[in-house]
Amino acid sequence: MSANPVDLKVTVGTLQFENPFILASAPPTADGNFIRKAFDLGWAGAVIKTVKPDEMSIEDVSPRFGVLRDRKGSVIGFENFELVSKRDTAYWIQEIGKLKKEYPQKVLIASIMADIKEKSWQDLSRAMEAAGADALELNFSCPHGMPERGMGAAIGQDPHISALITGWVKKAVGIPVIVKLSPNVSDIRVIAGAALDAGADALAAINTVQSLIGVDIETFEPLPNVGGFSTYGGYSGLAVKPIGLRCVSQISQGGKIPVHGIGGIGRWQDAIEYITVGAGAVQVCTEVMLNGFAVIQPMLKGLKAYMQRKDINSLSEICGLAAQKMVAHESLSRQTVARAEIVAADACIVCKKCATVCNESGYEAIYAVQDGVRIDQNKCDGCSLCSIVCPRQIIEMKICQG
Repeated sequence: MSANPVDLKVTVGTLQFENPFILASAPPTADGNFIRKAFDLGWAGAVIKTVKPDEMSIEDVSPRFGVLRDRKGSVIGFENFELVSKRDTAYWIQEIGKLKKEYPQKVLIASIMADIKEKSWQDLSRAMEAAGADALELNFSCPHGMPERGMGAAIGQDPHISALITGWVKKAVGIPVIVKLSPNVSDIRVIAGAALDAGADALAAINTVQSLIGVDIETFEPLPNVGGFSTYGGYSGLAVKPIGLRCVSQISQGGKIPVHGIGGIGRWQDAIEYITVGAGAVQVCTEVMLNGFAVIQPMLKGLKAYMQRKDINSLSEICGLAAQKMVAHESLSRQTVARAEIVAADACIVCKKCATVCNESGYEAIYAVQDGVRIDQNKCDGCSLCSIVCPRQIIEMKICQG
């Protein structure tokens, strides 16, 4: 482990952050005092909850949150259909100014949303810039409530409209413009490219995934239940991390593009994964909603220790390394062959789960004997399913040629 101090600073476009952890636009940034608490604990920046034109009325429903739990009861997925900020522009103009005076070293980004009118977007943009916001984040990606009004994901699913509005905002302000992308599209690279061609300074990916969290099988009512009915909401949390990683990776393969990675980040390890697929910084929401602002402390501690152990002086050294190793399926090696191997036979509890899945989903390569299980290497196809389901993790995939 290196004894040298590590530099947690990151730069995304022209914005420099003291560390890579930013609060995403969501309930934890719906109030200036919330943001103050977060900044005091060590968050490097915050994206305020999306501001709308004052003439646009919104009213949230109750309840509006739902969760997906694993079989042990832990929350792995979170759904919401909460709308944008209830605070008016005057509130945010005042709070942005105060926050920038109190925390000049922190990065404060104003998230905005409006209808498809040039004046609406430009008026909001200029107001946030004049208040002192360091950058704007254009919410083209909210998947619930707002698309029904022609906003949110309704904009972000159309490359022409996304480019049009990005251009409007770029003409109106001098601060960086970040476009927040939706995963609810056929190819996120198309929308990303349109936004960048129109002048976007950076991208943020991803917003939530449109979802239905569940159904009460006793009443047959969808969840969350609002008077017997529900609507499709935005899915976030750990379960969407693979989608977020995929999207950031796809965007990053187009070159060195400034990207904020979002989706399922709850630990420092998640941040590292996003950075290695091309994110310059990460935005966090659901983990904070479930566990509070103090989650930043183990994230910072763990990140520092990791960088010292790996002798990484700056996160820029590893940014995009994994994205470079993503290739088309046809380009993957057929010469590398892995086979399942039992590496700790004494620890086997003879649950026979590996044999069951191999015989019913694989290649009938595993069979049970009196004191454990055996693997027929001649039948093993190297799919790795047995190593995944083994409760003791004593089956490993070993490269046998390549």
